[in-house]
Amino acid sequence: MRFEKLVLFTAIFLTNTTGVFAQRVSSYKQAKTDLVEPMVDAANSRFFYFSSASRPFGMVNLSPDMELDGVWNAGYRYNKDTIKCFSHIHCWEMAGIPVLPTTGAFRGHLGPSMYGSSYSHKQEVARPGYHKVVLKDYNITAELTSTNRVGFHRYTFMKAGPANILFDFTTVLGSSATQSASVKKVDEHAIEGEVTMAATVRRPRPITIYFVAEFDKPFESFGGWQNGKIIPVQNSIAGEHTGVYLGFTTVANETRQMKIAISYVSVEEANRNLRAELPHWDFNRVVKESAREWNEWLGRIEVEGGTLTEQRRFYTDLWHALQGRRIVSDVSGTYIDNTGVKPAVRQIPLDANGTPLFNEYNSDSFWGAQWSINTLWHLVYPEVTESFINAFLEIYKNGGLIPRGPSGGNYTYVMTGAAVTPFIVSAYMKGIRGFDVNKAYEGMRKDHFPGGMMSKAGYEHNTFKGGGIEAYMELGYVPYPLDKIKYGYHQDGSAQTLEYAYQDYALGQMANALGKKDDYLLFSKRAQNYKNIFNKDIGWMWVKDSTGKWANPVDILQYEHGWVEGNAAQYTWFVPHDVKGLIELMGGPGVFTNKLNESFTKAREHGFVSGKSENPNDQELLRRVYINYGNQPCMETPFLFNYAGKPWLTQYWTRQLIDSVYSGISPQKGYSGDEDQGLMGSLAVLMKIGLFSTNGGTSQKPFYEIGSPIFNKITIHLNPKYYQGKQFEIITKNNGPKNFYIQSAILNGKALNQPWFWHETLVKGGRLILQMGQQPNKSWGSDLKMSPPSMSSAK
Repeated sequence: MRFEKLVLFTAIFLTNTTGVFAQRVSSYKQAKTDLVEPMVDAANSRFFYFSSASRPFGMVNLSPDMELDGVWNAGYRYNKDTIKCFSHIHCWEMAGIPVLPTTGAFRGHLGPSMYGSSYSHKQEVARPGYHKVVLKDYNITAELTSTNRVGFHRYTFMKAGPANILFDFTTVLGSSATQSASVKKVDEHAIEGEVTMAATVRRPRPITIYFVAEFDKPFESFGGWQNGKIIPVQNSIAGEHTGVYLGFTTVANETRQMKIAISYVSVEEANRNLRAELPHWDFNRVVKESAREWNEWLGRIEVEGGTLTEQRRFYTDLWHALQGRRIVSDVSGTYIDNTGVKPAVRQIPLDANGTPLFNEYNSDSFWGAQWSINTLWHLVYPEVTESFINAFLEIYKNGGLIPRGPSGGNYTYVMTGAAVTPFIVSAYMKGIRGFDVNKAYEGMRKDHFPGGMMSKAGYEHNTFKGGGIEAYMELGYVPYPLDKIKYGYHQDGSAQTLEYAYQDYALGQMANALGKKDDYLLFSKRAQNYKNIFNKDIGWMWVKDSTGKWANPVDILQYEHGWVEGNAAQYTWFVPHDVKGLIELMGGPGVFTNKLNESFTKAREHGFVSGKSENPNDQELLRRVYINYGNQPCMETPFLFNYAGKPWLTQYWTRQLIDSVYSGISPQKGYSGDEDQGLMGSLAVLMKIGLFSTNGGTSQKPFYEIGSPIFNKITIHLNPKYYQGKQFEIITKNNGPKNFYIQSAILNGKALNQPWFWHETLVKGGRLILQMGQQPNKSWGSDLKMSPPSMSSAK
């Protein structure tokens, strides 16, 4: 593990670095993977958060697990002293294939709490594509790396004697209990099998993982256990609560290697993945290839200046933005479809060379993604955006709805609304159109009506009631309470109203672009529904019942009760498509700015987050906050000052947020306990390069708002397949920890006196130069006539 001290792996990576770091980083270049710190926030978060031996969006995410059972406080836990296994899958509602090498008397049948091993961070190295740790109880040095679909293990046994590699299929990994397993010995160098992970509250059906494990040296025995007891086996074992172990005798300092390929389709496809991606046994070669791939991805954005810690944290943020939402299709393009009565094998279309045109993915919700991956992926990784959209359209073809967070080849109905609509619309508006546009519009439109995603509350698997779309269409808002019946999670009408209005705006913009005028008028009218829950008497968005009566007593800090994972104080600002309209609703720029600035001032007292306590009483108190950067509902708030003629407050508060929430490389903090599969990493990247998009790029002519970049120079390398410019540079002069106010701006050689510019300008390539200073220049960008566009200002 590495912290302030930078370790350069020049023998492994492709760069030759020279020079010395002062407090500010000099301008020479180095491998971006050297800067990534996987241990950031590793003491916290969810089972699927941690990553080391994985590729970008890799199906395999191979890493140690200290805690096994639980969505939260499970997986890699930095403060825990025992490694219980190395498992191969850590993704949204899916997990699987836990293994561990051991020595001495076999204890695998006694469970992870008995066979786990102590370790030390002093003997641990984690970096993108590689993990090394010493299992102290067994005197084994374990090294892990991977391709997209194959985990690669190298174990060095320090002492001679009996040893085993166990596969424990009795465990609960994250939220996924192991339902059953079947494993057979192929020969002395290989085993294969399948493991069925039970359904969860979020993923409503079981999912089967097929695997093939190969070994570079023969094992001497094949054994198994069931229900905690070792049982006699010949060449196979099957059933519930089972495990297998492979026995052999080692000499001192002997190295043994193991490859495990996975598939959600079949053992044959797992074998095909193995042959295609890892036909050899050169472990170091795979480590180098992984580093090279990560450097190519991370190198799309280059930064200069700032401190070493700031650079390391930046590339850690960017690294997180490129994983979590993981590939589930095979190298051949086959994938499992669980949307029907029974699982079905489907095939992704192939190009002329027989290569799949895109991947299928497992993904948490895109709820709140308009302020993070919408902007980052579309700009820097448009090919990823295009692949995801095509993946969603495959699910639409199979199951009849565009998902908002698929898992195990099926819908989870995670969170609320039609969260993918802004993602697709924004891509289309930015010229990313390598998908069936008419089919996408058809699917999105369906999601905005009864029977679509807006009919579904969170994890509402069997009904179409909790979304309240009928009430929204009839009353102009979703009431709270909607019904005496709880159909799903997050039946919080006021938050749903605000989400639907924004998503309707996005779909209306696409309708207009496609010449669908009636739909444009319909959705544009619905986009104004946010006004129906603004309570002028209190000056905040508030909660209405089905009769139109405001909830009483008024408590804008009360968590939920009409608000999805937030409160009225946080959600009041959720009008990303019509900030100007919200300003007018509140009584003008002065009232708007004062209220928002006061909210930030109060939020600073608790570090802009709501704490991490697991105690329900503590949580109730900690959640009574005006701004919470530990979740998505109010991520856009500091950029709203740009719309109100006070861009210096955008510059000030974004810097305060970065310093408080998204700084440092400690294992004890980093993302306030939930990075959310790339959402918070993407947001942090955008804030640090000083670009943002409040409406998520959903207007017909997308634009970027300017914040306060923390680096002296930022170079965004554009994908020439999608954008005609080679690169776009952001240069700051006289930048520093206290010099974060913009004094003046020059865009492509011309003075810029507004806090935003068009997407089409950026992707043609060019340069934005920002002169920074210690005091705000209140005349720069303050002309309300030059504020960023809103729905109201477009009339």
